[in-house]
Amino acid sequence: MHSPLAHPYAWGRLSALGVTIAALTCLLDQALKFWLLFGFDLADRGRVAVMPFFDLVLTWNTGISYGLFSQHGPIVEWALFAFKLAAIIFLWVWLARATGRVTAAALGLIIGGAVGNVIDRLHWPGVMDFVLFHIEIGSFQFRWYVFNLADVAIVAGVLVLLYEWRLSGAAKAP
Repeated sequence: MHSPLAHPYAWGRLSALGVTIAALTCLLDQALKFWLLFGFDLADRGRVAVMPFFDLVLTWNTGISYGLFSQHGPIVEWALFAFKLAAIIFLWVWLARATGRVTAAALGLIIGGAVGNVIDRLHWPGVMDFVLFHIEIGSFQFRWYVFNLADVAIVAGVLVLLYEWRLSGAAKAP
């Protein structure tokens, strides 16, 4: 009998690299969130200015990116959970078929960030976000959305994949 990981859609030659990066990303994300909640006590501190353009502030994102589709009931909540689980499975299959270390690393970042945010949904009222970038010059104010380390990993992974795709397209151009 063969192991399920022996299937080419479940495990490839670079899967260990991607899974290691995913595990480290998820672990770091969760450790930082727990420390901010229980060590730093961000919930009781409120908004904490770190730099003139960077604050720590606790928010619970009950939707997906940018708070879109904030759930208003268990059906939407489970639908979002199922969508994220399907995305993680798709990324895992992509990782199993990856042929380059950069691709495997980028997919590991995305998977680790996605799993970190899914874990949040399983034991907290939503995804814990805490980083706020802002600009305030006179009466002009701009506030970026509040995000977390898992979000940074996801965005970094996507940017690396896009850059790699662009390079591969440029190499094929006449």
